[in-house]
Amino acid sequence: MTPLSLDTALSQAPGAAPKPVVTDRMRETAESFEASFIAQMLKPMFEGLSTDGPFGGGEAESTWRSFMIEAMAKQTVKAGGIGLADTVVAEMLKMQEQSQ
Repeated sequence: MTPLSLDTALSQAPGAAPKPVVTDRMRETAESFEASFIAQMLKPMFEGLSTDGPFGGGEAESTWRSFMIEAMAKQTVKAGGIGLADTVVAEMLKMQEQSQ
């Protein structure tokens, strides 16, 4: 059961099913999913890059590249993302309504 705020609980009619509420955990899960999606979309952009040259990171750069891509994806979500997290939260709320 999702926690309800006092205002939400008081505004509902007696006997009515509680309205779903977006929790911090739902938002965090949706943003984590969006970050994973963005990371998968970014991965092909870096596959053909050469790490040679005077400013390249060599073998270490290619070894740690997946971590860099993941960090870029998380930062993209933190900056507003692409809107996928909002859609995921909306679907979570629909599922919550159906289960009540």
